[in-house]
Amino acid sequence: MVVLMSIYLCSILMVAVPASAQLSGAAVSMTCAPGQIQVEVKPGATLTGYTTCTVSNPTAYVEKVAIVVTSDGLATAAPGDMYVGAGQEVDFQVVVRANPYMQMQSRQLTVSATVQELNNVPPPNTASSQVNALINIMQFSIVQVEAVEPFVQLMPKTDKNFQFKVYNFGNQIDRMKIGVTENTRESLEEAGFTVNLPQNVVTIEPNAAPETARIMVRTPKNQGWSDAYHVLEFFAESDFACQNGGCNRESQMITVYVRGVYLPGFEVVPAMSMLVLAAAVAGRRFLADEEEEGDLVWRESAPGL
Repeated sequence: MVVLMSIYLCSILMVAVPASAQLSGAAVSMTCAPGQIQVEVKPGATLTGYTTCTVSNPTAYVEKVAIVVTSDGLATAAPGDMYVGAGQEVDFQVVVRANPYMQMQSRQLTVSATVQELNNVPPPNTASSQVNALINIMQFSIVQVEAVEPFVQLMPKTDKNFQFKVYNFGNQIDRMKIGVTENTRESLEEAGFTVNLPQNVVTIEPNAAPETARIMVRTPKNQGWSDAYHVLEFFAESDFACQNGGCNRESQMITVYVRGVYLPGFEVVPAMSMLVLAAAVAGRRFLADEEEEGDLVWRESAPGL
């Protein structure tokens, strides 16, 4: 009887124990790779980056794991929770979206995994895992060039400083190589110009006031009697872009009109026009005089008429 009563009491105690108390502790681990997410924000980019995380369940029970992602103000996409079988692991992606044209910077991404259920019941303990990663907003370059004087009229042997505005519309400070293209420089020097560039590199803050570049030019000493048009092409090139696989160059052309040498107060085209006009007037007067003389002779030879 004593034995039977003991067995009966033990069976009652086993039924009364909660199911969660019959389970061993919950556990979870998580890893994410890559640890640095590169996000392009240049024009035409997708503005997104991602990392792949793996959740592991080392226990002998099915776990429901909740996923929480924080990204320092950036939009993210990830599953809210998932079930992980006993002794198994599950992969998922965390996608990060940046804003267009963001400044180059780094932000922190935090991914947390917490066990919510163990065999469909609350776990007897708290089990979680957390991974930190970096979100790198990548640099891009946009260069723009503007000519202060796109067309200039000069006399021979005249010094002129041409000015160009160089803009940095990228998302980080950038060094710009500036200069005159080889083709136009050679053409100008063959025509007798002297071209000097006081500065060949400028450093510009992003989306700030432009830097002014100057080109010192002296027109040819001997232009001759005719006018001439010449082209000077200025360029600015991003140093960052050249160091990262693709030079980003923008250029701007200006026209230089050099007048020929005329006598003081005497210009060829206007003078020729005046001469032609004067000759035409003189010719008409000469014809008119001849007609008048002819009329007088005819009248004298026929008196009485």
